[in-house]
Parts: sequence; C-alpha cells; structure tokens
Amino acid sequence: MKTLKVKFENCYGIKKIEKDFDFSTRKVFSLYAPNGSMKTSFAKTFKDFSSGKETKDTIFTERVTIREIKDETNADIAATQIFVIEPYIENYKSEKVSTLLVNQTLKERYEEILKQIEQEKSILVNKLKQLSGLTGRLVTVESELSKTFGNKSFFEILLSLEPLITERTEHPFSSIIYSKIFDEKVVAFLNTKDFKRQIKEYIERYNTLIESSKYLQKGFNHSNASEIQKTLKGNGFFKAKHSVNLFNGSTNDTITSEDDFQELISKELETVLSDGEIQKKFNEIDSKLSNAQLKEFREYLFDNKGILNELANLDNFKKEIWYSYFVEQKSFVQTLLEEYKKGKEEIEQIISVAKSEQTEWNNVIDIFNKRFSVPFQLKLINQDDVILKSESPNLSFVFNDKLQNQSKDVDETALLSVLSQGERRAFYLLNIIFEVRARQKSGQETVFIVDDIADSFDYKNKYAIVEYLKEITEEPIFYQIILTHNFDFHRTVSSRLDMSRQNKLNIVKTAAGITLIQEKYQNNPFLHWKDNLHTDRAMLIASIPFVRNLAEYSGNNADFLLLTSLLHFKPNTNTLKVSDIEEIFKRNLMDKAGLTLPDPNKIVVDLIYETAEIIYNDPSEIVELENKIVLSMAIRLKSEIYLKREINDNPFWTAITKNQTFELIKRFKTDFPARANEILLLDQINLMTPENIHLNSFMYEPILDMANDHLKQLYNDTKTILA
Repeated sequence: MKTLKVKFENCYGIKKIEKDFDFSTRKVFSLYAPNGSMKTSFAKTFKDFSSGKETKDTIFTERVTIREIKDETNADIAATQIFVIEPYIENYKSEKVSTLLVNQTLKERYEEILKQIEQEKSILVNKLKQLSGLTGRLVTVESELSKTFGNKSFFEILLSLEPLITERTEHPFSSIIYSKIFDEKVVAFLNTKDFKRQIKEYIERYNTLIESSKYLQKGFNHSNASEIQKTLKGNGFFKAKHSVNLFNGSTNDTITSEDDFQELISKELETVLSDGEIQKKFNEIDSKLSNAQLKEFREYLFDNKGILNELANLDNFKKEIWYSYFVEQKSFVQTLLEEYKKGKEEIEQIISVAKSEQTEWNNVIDIFNKRFSVPFQLKLINQDDVILKSESPNLSFVFNDKLQNQSKDVDETALLSVLSQGERRAFYLLNIIFEVRARQKSGQETVFIVDDIADSFDYKNKYAIVEYLKEITEEPIFYQIILTHNFDFHRTVSSRLDMSRQNKLNIVKTAAGITLIQEKYQNNPFLHWKDNLHTDRAMLIASIPFVRNLAEYSGNNADFLLLTSLLHFKPNTNTLKVSDIEEIFKRNLMDKAGLTLPDPNKIVVDLIYETAEIIYNDPSEIVELENKIVLSMAIRLKSEIYLKREINDNPFWTAITKNQTFELIKRFKTDFPARANEILLLDQINLMTPENIHLNSFMYEPILDMANDHLKQLYNDTKTILA
C-alpha cells in the first residue's frame, strides 16, 4: 500500500473530510487534534468500517453518509486491513492471542493422531447407533454410555470393559433395540410400583416353569439356548456333521441340524409362555401399556416376550445390552483401542513438548515486562491446550510487592481491582500488542488508527508506548495514523518516529468540515518568530511572553516587570513603546543585538489592539499560534482595563503582585454580584487565556487547543460587553 484515500461525509458529526495519506516515504502520520475537532468521530468511523458496521450521523440521521477508504488504485481497502487502537477498552481481549501459541508442526501431528482415532471411533459409534437405535442429537450413544457406566468418558468405558469384551463370546441381547426400552417415558413406567410388583410375579412364575422344562433350567434359559444356537451356526458346527445332546431329564436327545435346534428352543419357550397363569401375568402388564405413549413399547415387548424377566433390574439390563453390542462388534472395539493406546502415548509426548514450548506469546510477554512499568507479571496455565486443542488461553497473574519483596498469584478480577487507571491501561495495551504481533505473524497488511493510546499513562510508560509505535513503523506491512489531543505527545511521537513535515498534521474544524494541515512549526515556534520580529507584528507580540520568561530565568527583573505590563494592565502599560521592547529583546536575546524594529515610537498596547483587530477580521478559519497569542493578550488587557475601571480602587489594583486577573475578577464578583453576564464572560476569559505562556510546548498547549471560532468570539464579546 502506498496511499490511503479517505473520504467521510456526515459521519458522527464530521461534516466532511477528504485526505490522501501518502505512505510512500514514511508509513506513519501524527494528527494533533484539539478538543472538539472530531478526533473520536474520525476513529469511530474507521472502527465501524473494520467491524462491518454502518456509519451514520448521530444527530442528523437523515443526512446521506459517505464512507470511502481506498488505496492508491482506488480499490476498496479490506475491513481486515484496518485496526483501530482505542484509548482504553476495559474488558478488551485480543481474539488472536491463541494464534501466537501455535506450533504448527506439533498441532498438525496432534490433529493427525486425533483424526485417526476419531475415524475408528466413528466406525464403532455408527455400528452402535444401528444396534441401539440412538440416532438423535440429544440422546446419543456416548451420552447413554456415560450415564450407564458412571459418567465416564467413551474411552474410559471401553478400556474398563476391554477384559470382559475380550473374554465373552455370547451376546444374547445384541438384537435388542436399546432405544425401544430405555425411552424416557418407558423407563418412567417400568419404575412404577405396580409394574415392579407385576414383573416380580411374572418372573417367579417364569422361573417355576423354566425349572419344570425338559431342557431349560435356571441359569440356562431360552436366551442362553438361542445364543448357543447362533454361535454353533456361525461357526459351521452342524455343517461339519457334528451333533448336540440335550438332556431331557432322563435321557439325551440328539440334535443334528440348526433347524432342529431352533425348533426345539422355540417349542420349549412356547410351552413356558403359553402357560395360563403366565399369560394372565403378561396380560396384566400388557393392559398397563394401552395408552398411546407406550404403544410402541407394547408392540416391541409383544414381539420380544423373552426380555420381560430382564426388566426387573433395568440398570443391569442396560449394561448387558451394551455388553452384547460390544461383544458383537468386538473386532471394531479392538481396532479402536489399539489406535487409541498407540496415539495416547504419542499425544502425551506431544503435550509434554507443548508445555515447554517457547512461543510468540512468550515474546510478547517479554516485550511487555521489559518495556512497561506495572506491578504484575503474566503466566499461561494451559499452554498445551491452547497449542493443541485451540482452547482459549487461561492466564494467571503474579502481583509483585517490591517494597515488601513479596509476590502472590491473583486472578484477573482481583488484579484489576488494585491497579491504577494507568496500570489498567497498560494491561489493555498488552492485549493490543498481542493483536499486533498476531497480524505480523500472519502477514496481514494493516493500517493502525491509534487513538490517544498514551492518555493517562505516566511519562515512563508514555515513552515505552512511543518506542513500541516506532517498532510498528519498521514492520513493512504496517502503517499508522496516530491521533492525539495531547500536543506534547504529538511532538514527542513526531520526533521519535522521525516524521517529515508532510506527516505531521493538525486537525482543524471549519464550517465546511475537517481540514488536515501541515504543522507550521516543526520545532520550537519561537525560533521562527525570532527571525521575523522586524517583519511580522503578530510574531513580535507573541514573542513578548517568551522573552519575559527568559528575563525572569536570567534574573533581569526590570525587563521582566516591564514585559509583565504588556500581559497585565499596569500603571505604565499605556506608556511602553516599541523602542522599549526592542531594547529588552536585545538584552535578553544574545543573537539579536542588532535588532531594529519599525515604528519605534508606537505604543505597544495600541499595536496589540490593532493586530488583534486584523486577526479578528481575517476570514481565514485557520488561526496560527502567534495570532492566538495576540488575541489572548488583547482579551486579557481589555478585560483588566474594564475591571480596574469598574472597581475604581487604585490602591487595591497597584498592590496586586501576582495572579492579577484572578484577583480583579474575585473583587469584581464581590462588588457587583448582580452582573451575571459580565461575570460569566470574565470567568471564560480567565479560563481560556492563560496568564503565563512558557517556552515549552506543554505550557502553550492550552492556546493551541482553543478552537479558532471560540477565541474570536471571546475577543468580540470582550470588546462589546466589557467596553
């Protein structure tokens, strides 16, 4: 990307902004945004774009919104290419943290093993579904197995049953459909007292008849006989001309074919089940199954009367059915367990490696711990699960009390409750670093919209942020637009990130919308003003507060007091001439010994008022710093003249040695409490026109922050209301 073309109209109060951000020489811009210049709206519009949300004008919703973000070819930027770093989001968590923990080789092998196990498991589960009839989403083979065998996992159950499955050959209930019996409504019925009584009577009669059977006995009922018949058939017993002898109570009856064996078992069972008393017991049970909900079970039971005696112990019957299923599918069970055991051993080795893995995540933590001053460190508890199972990272925090040389593990809630606002913001920034690192790792070209990220940080952490922003600019796929209302941070980041003139911009709110202009003063503005004292009235006047500071710092008290008379109305204010300040400037500016100013006999205060009028009447919506200082000085002088005149107490006025404007306003409020309009205006003047304008950028930031139209309006109000 070489250029980011932005066009917004009617976006959260932004009337219009159109700007091409040229990244061809430097991939970062710093935008200084005085309060009220729509910085937040600018960032919010980008946030909407990156989140796939519509943007609108909050108040005038009927206005048509335009939101275009394109590259140098006029192609639309992808939403994923924009990431807005907001000042602070309390519960923000980067969704990309887990990507920094991935060792792709380990993860791929881990997933391959699981896939192989899952394939074999799927084959067995599908067989069990067919046998059990459990094909729904809520009640599944696995959920029923877990419920039946003590809430164990699928593989825990198979491993515990492996000896039984291996040893058993019979599976008498493999043809029984589990879902037909263990339906919720059916089980509720089977657990009623009436049914339990009736089934007990039925079983007692059934056992009596079995005991009197020629071939069947307790311990060898029709189910056992049928199972033997199936086993013999399946192994070709009768086809090999073998025979079976069944003892009939006195002699042996020889069976030589499958059909004869089956017919004998069926007849013997029919003899038992056709008994009049047992028929009566069955009919009593059957009558209870007449309602529609149990109709299907009734029909199934009618076709499988042989299972009736198993219903006395449902828990045991459940297990026996599953045993039968597993035994019938023994080969699939064995194949699955072999694959599972083999894979489990390798998985344990992979997990061990994953736990000790040094990841990108650790690198982020190192960056954070080294750069930022916070009383906590982070630990990752479940690194192996994040790497291998894509689970969310589970973090723990170690809080350090350096004064007591103690540390303690705490959870996130407890940690945040004791952190300062700046420390909480640092924790938020940690998640931002995760996001940035993840985008770097994935090769995601990104424009970062950085919205006042250093707000509320102490200076140590502010400079750590600046250094991190510098690192971002060094990444070939990253671009930045840094927004701030803090002029000191703007100047710092512009310097540290080595921005050229066209990359240092000021946001100016005008009637037409928002304009981005190159910063006029790339360095200390006073250096430029010094070179133009003789040619530019505004720069000459704006230099007065600065030279006054120099005189104060240098011990030139007389010069300091004279220049103070041009910032505050003093007895000598109306007598000071341009020639007076020329001499003062020569004495205090070592490189201006040959300075010659025009109009040496002109009264300086008149020069201030005339220049202020020119600035006020200039239609330009962009007011330079020197012009703002001139307006501020004129406002303060005019207001103090008004206050001095109205109070009319010269001894009080001349006795003031500091904070003159404040003291005069305080006295005015006492003497004229009913003048509400004047008091309101005077409070605004005291707030908006700083008494001291110092050499460093931090101290003249309040003037830079003043909206141009507000300052001009204040000047006009001062002229008219305080005339």
